[in-house]
Amino acid sequence: MAPVLIAIAAVILTLIVALVGTVFYQLVKQQGRLVLRLDDVERLLAQAGVGAAAQPTGFAVGAEIAPFRLPNLEGKEVGLEDFRGQRVLLVHWNPGCGYCDLIAPDLARLHAELHEHKAQLLLLAHGDAERNRQLAAEHGLEAPILLLAAGSPANEVFKGLGTPAAYLLDVAGRVSSPLAVGAEQVPALARVLVETGGNGKRPVGTRSLERSRIVRDGLKAGTPAPNFRLPDILGRGEVSLAAFRGRRVLLVFSDPECGPCQELTPRLADLHRDHEGNGVAVVMVGRGDLEANRRKAEEQGVGFPVVLQ
Repeated sequence: MAPVLIAIAAVILTLIVALVGTVFYQLVKQQGRLVLRLDDVERLLAQAGVGAAAQPTGFAVGAEIAPFRLPNLEGKEVGLEDFRGQRVLLVHWNPGCGYCDLIAPDLARLHAELHEHKAQLLLLAHGDAERNRQLAAEHGLEAPILLLAAGSPANEVFKGLGTPAAYLLDVAGRVSSPLAVGAEQVPALARVLVETGGNGKRPVGTRSLERSRIVRDGLKAGTPAPNFRLPDILGRGEVSLAAFRGRRVLLVFSDPECGPCQELTPRLADLHRDHEGNGVAVVMVGRGDLEANRRKAEEQGVGFPVVLQ
C-alpha cells in the first residue's frame, strides 16, 4: 500500500508543478499587457483625483537646466550647451524599461521631423552603451543617447523620477512646458513639438480637419468642465480650475501670435477689473512660448490668471 500512496503523491506533485509552471508562463507572456492595464488604472485614478498629491511636478516652467556633459554611445563627451539655439526634448531613458521600449518606435518616427524643425530629441539614459545601442537599433532610433554617470549634474534633472519622463527646453535651455511622465505623455509632448514647428508656433493650415483631434464644437451646455492644473506664467505656482468652483468662470484659450486674441485681451482685462468683486473670474490658457505669453500679458495689463498649456 505504501508504494501505491507514494506513487499517487508523486503524480499529484507533478501535476501541481506543471499547473504552477503553466500559470507562471502565461503571466510572463502577458506581462506587457498587464503593465499597460496597470498604467490605465493609474491614469484613471489620477483623473479621479485619487493619489493626485503623489504625482511628480518636476522643475517649474521657466527654470534653467544646469549645464552638463556626458558620454554618448561612442564615448564622445556631449554637453547640453551644444544644443543651444534649438528646442530640446530631453527624455529620461532606460533600455530595461518596458515603457521606453513601448514608445521607442514613436520617438524614432518623430525624430526626423523634429530635426527638420531645428528641434532635438536627446535621451539621458541609464544602463550601458551596448544595451542602449541594441534598443536603438531595434527600433531605428537615431537620436543622441547620453549615458548618465555618477556625480554628473545631469542626475539632478530627473532626480526621483522614473522612466520615461521628459522636459521640453527652449533655445536658452529653460524648461518651457510642464514635466511629461509616462508612455502617453512623453510621445504626446514630442508630437506637439513637431506640430508647432519646433518653435512653439503651430503652423496654420498644415493639418487637415480630418487629422485634427480637436473637438471643435466644444462641450455641451451642462457638461462639467474637466479639471486641470497648469503653471502660472508669472511663476506663482499652479492654477487649478477646481479652485474656482462656486464662481462663474470665463475660460479663454489664447495664443500670443493670434491677432483677434490680441484685440480681445484688453477687453477681458477691463471685464476682470469691473467684475472681480462680484463672483466672476477670468482665466486664460495660453499656447506657445512662455516669454511671449508673459510679454503680451504685461503689455495688455492683464490682472487675471494666465496659465501655460
